[in-house]
Amino acid sequence: MQHYTVGQAARLLGVSTDTARRWADAGKVPTYREGPDGSGRRLIDGRDLAAFAADLAHRDQDEDEPVHSSVRNSFPGIITAVKLGDVAAQVEIQAGPHRLVSLLTREAVEELGLEVGMQATARVKSTSVHIDRT
Repeated sequence: MQHYTVGQAARLLGVSTDTARRWADAGKVPTYREGPDGSGRRLIDGRDLAAFAADLAHRDQDEDEPVHSSVRNSFPGIITAVKLGDVAAQVEIQAGPHRLVSLLTREAVEELGLEVGMQATARVKSTSVHIDRT
């Protein structure tokens, strides 16, 4: 499973590293320490970050929160759901306050190795959402 540093999580959530660190300190997002003795840097499990990102998007934004924006219709975020059918698949990405859903083939999802908690970028063109594994 993929894991993220607090700084990487902050970038995916569209907040400052200090904000992400405060959330971790407050226990809002679970962290663990790297290394056998637990003395290394703090990490966040990808599935935990995905759940937190989805939950965060549903909360009311405080006035102190930064404004989120997209550059060239590219939305870096974290995969929060993967639903596989026999032929088709649905992948959801939480990119800051934006939830993007892409319908694609099951084969494409499997070739990319997409799973919940993984970092990905959704690119939007007209009515299509393309996903790049990052």
